[in-house]
Amino acid sequence: MRILDLTAILVSLTAALTFLNARYLKLPTSIGITIGGLIVSLVVFGLVELDVPFARDAVELVRGIQFSDFVFEGVLSFLLFAGALGVNSPALWSLRGPVISFALLSTALSIALVGGGMYLLLGLFNLDIPLVYCLLFGALISPTDPIAVLGMLKEAKVPKRIETLVAGESLFNDGVGVVAFAVLASVAAVSQVGGSHGAGGHGPELSVAGVAGFFAQEALGGLVLGAVLGYIAWLALRALDDFVAEVLVTLSLVLACTAVATQLHVSAPLAAVAAGLLVGSLNDRVPSALSARERYEGFWHLTDELLNIFLFALLALEVVAVRFSVQSLLLGALAIPLVLLARTISVQIPISVLRRRHEFSPFTRRLMIWGGLRGAISVALAFSVPAGKERDLFLVMTYVVVVFSIVVQGLSVGRLAAKAGADHEARERPAEN
Repeated sequence: MRILDLTAILVSLTAALTFLNARYLKLPTSIGITIGGLIVSLVVFGLVELDVPFARDAVELVRGIQFSDFVFEGVLSFLLFAGALGVNSPALWSLRGPVISFALLSTALSIALVGGGMYLLLGLFNLDIPLVYCLLFGALISPTDPIAVLGMLKEAKVPKRIETLVAGESLFNDGVGVVAFAVLASVAAVSQVGGSHGAGGHGPELSVAGVAGFFAQEALGGLVLGAVLGYIAWLALRALDDFVAEVLVTLSLVLACTAVATQLHVSAPLAAVAAGLLVGSLNDRVPSALSARERYEGFWHLTDELLNIFLFALLALEVVAVRFSVQSLLLGALAIPLVLLARTISVQIPISVLRRRHEFSPFTRRLMIWGGLRGAISVALAFSVPAGKERDLFLVMTYVVVVFSIVVQGLSVGRLAAKAGADHEARERPAEN
């Protein structure tokens, strides 16, 4: 089987699943595609067990795909740029304190809680996995993916403050989580090979100051790079009134963020977020650019939807290549309550601290906890773990958590969002009368 054949199968499968979901299931796209992908995965599993040549060749070809490279050097920056471009930048700026607190404090707490809990859990199963690898699992499972939830929040007409908070927290949560994963992966590599620096001299020095400096380089460097390139792109967009040229400028901006960030060893995801927010916010202040912005934002909204559909369909094929065991499935099931507990604590503590200066709408805490879905980013990070027993175990555990998150949480969070919307309308009604 050629890569072209696999691509044709993947695109056709994606189209079929999207059609069935839109025509019959009518679920949020990512949830419908995930459920359909699960069914397809089970069918392929059965065909492989029956030693059907076509299925066996497809699985071998999928195993050769660098899923993590596909996501991090291609899809992720585009997704985050599109998400940032669609965020109400002034509203996000007004919530900058809570958003930054959740992105930094909540992510750090989640990594520590999941990593520590996983270290204890694996010890009960007599699995000798170093603490740094358990923290690595905490880093890969902490980024949230609210794409399906945001659609439900808009339909349920929840307060814009909640919608902005969830969107902003996720954008920066993803970037911070990826940076934290890179830092921990470098520390793990250093601890394995010995010495004071990572491979190629780009990893952190094994000290608090070294790790903090490496994190600052990745995070702050990515934000600064995105701001600089985003401003240059805005200067070009301001002088244009041509849809094709505007699209090409924004496409080149995302590609430049990714390529330059890789060369400078800074965070490409955070660069894409900063560039998207800057381009969007500056256009808000230029009335003559609003019509142009509507045109290329429509393009980026469509791109966002298509990439997510394709990503979840690819995920369905990727999981076929993962080697499962009863123990790894059990550990994955046990990881679900651990991840939910860590999410609850990591959201509750910042809210308790910030409540003294910021007002949070009812249902904010519940929507952030239950709406904190895990998605393809977590799976891509799991594929990035160095080859070995840790990688095989984390892949299965991550997939179990992601499937539960998207299917169970994703299917039930809509009712919670509807309650939040109804509560908001009930509170607004007396004020109107």
